Amino acid sequence: MSLEKNKLANVILAPVVSEKSTLAVEDSNRFVFKVQKVATKLEVKKAVELMFDVEVETVQVLNVKGKIKRFGGALGKRSDWKKAYVKLKAGHDIDFASA
Repeated sequence: MSLEKNKLANVILAPVVSEKSTLAVEDSNRFVFKVQKVATKLEVKKAVELMFDVEVETVQVLNVKGKIKRFGGALGKRSDWKKAYVKLKAGHDIDFASA
């Protein structure tokens, strides 16, 4: 595996499974992934196409700010992270059960 493919394989950290992401898949064929904080739209697009053998139409990324939470008597902060909404072209689908 080349260095470029190895780098792309590390861009996507995990799929985001929530009620909102499930509705996005059903309504508009958009899949949601947790990605590296330094990842660009083009890197996310290439990584999804490489890993799942699909064609990507659009990518939207957003930074999710970590919440401030109380841990016992002390205040703490969850880590910030980046989320990517990936819209696939018509006729393409990702099946996480077989991937």
